[in-house]
Amino acid sequence: MEEAEKKARLLVVDDNEMNRDMLARRLRKLGHDVDLAESGERALSLAADGNFDLILLDIMMPGLDGYAVLERLKADDRLRHVPVVMVSAVGETESVVRCIDLGADDYLPKPFNPVILRARVGSSLAKKRLHDQELERARALERELEIGREIQSGFLPEELPRPAGWDVAARFRPARQCAGDFYDAFDLGRERLGLVVADVCDKGVGAALFMALFRSLIRSTASLTAGETSSSADVLDRTVRSTNDYIARTHGRANMFATVFFGIAEVGTGRLEYVNCGHEAPMLVRAEGGVRQRLPPSGPALGMLAEVEFSRGAAEIEPGESLLAYTDGVTEAKGDAGFFGEGRLKESLAAPAASAEEVLARIDAELARHTGGGDPYDDVTLLAVRRSPDSLR
Repeated sequence: MEEAEKKARLLVVDDNEMNRDMLARRLRKLGHDVDLAESGERALSLAADGNFDLILLDIMMPGLDGYAVLERLKADDRLRHVPVVMVSAVGETESVVRCIDLGADDYLPKPFNPVILRARVGSSLAKKRLHDQELERARALERELEIGREIQSGFLPEELPRPAGWDVAARFRPARQCAGDFYDAFDLGRERLGLVVADVCDKGVGAALFMALFRSLIRSTASLTAGETSSSADVLDRTVRSTNDYIARTHGRANMFATVFFGIAEVGTGRLEYVNCGHEAPMLVRAEGGVRQRLPPSGPALGMLAEVEFSRGAAEIEPGESLLAYTDGVTEAKGDAGFFGEGRLKESLAAPAASAEEVLARIDAELARHTGGGDPYDDVTLLAVRRSPDSLR
């Protein structure tokens, strides 16, 4: 058998027993398995329970005719991709056009010509096998992307640190299976807390691969440097320079870069030193609510050019205050009224919050109202750090 004529499972639908048997015999001679249905209702029942490669459907039947059966088949998500060849003695062009408009793949006139029958069945089965192959490739790609998503999730912290007098909360919602955003929070020793929120340019698999690289470089360099020096400024400088120069020199042709906020908070004093590499300016939120201060960019995005100078900034997180860092997927979340925007984000922070988790829960609620609960257009990442009101000044 040729590829298009390999054994398949077919359903023949005709109210005339002689026609059913004649067509079934000819199809079995071509090497196919054939099931029979004497009515439209029976055809729909068999199609729902079976796994057919092709349906040959008579048009003129009592009760549910071929047109009605065809409409129902094409309206069913499980069955719409099964090819249907309409069978009838009716030779009017109008009938053929109606069948094609309803989604039929081909048309077979009675009486059956063996050559035409073989050609029409072979052509329809070839289309079905091509669709099945495409579907299987799509499923395989989906499985690979799901594996990638699971691996990528392993680059995010399993548990967030809980230093005495502080609490940390995060949100991460990728727009696709794999994301370019990431966040991190980790202990740097000497009562210091490392905080990172970043957004790699572009979306999808490429951004996800560079997300893993940026995250690993920042975490490993910061941790190693922190073990060698008590200066947060040195940790920031060496980590940012090293990460930037490695990406720019080693992967410059990929034209990939990341906006990054990297801060180091002193647990005992609330002092925060940071480098903002072209990222959205994080917000310091008062204990009573409302934004007190922004932490603007102090240098370009990481990975664009080697040997770039990055400046540091400093701020104080007072008792009861929170630091909120986020990616542009928050402010650029789309709804019927347009983008969420910084104004709406600030409104979410207007009232006092008892924890970092409450800060993020309020933003989540406002985002859901704005977008109608739809899937995010871009990756959404939020990191909130709150200093307890009872912390010593």
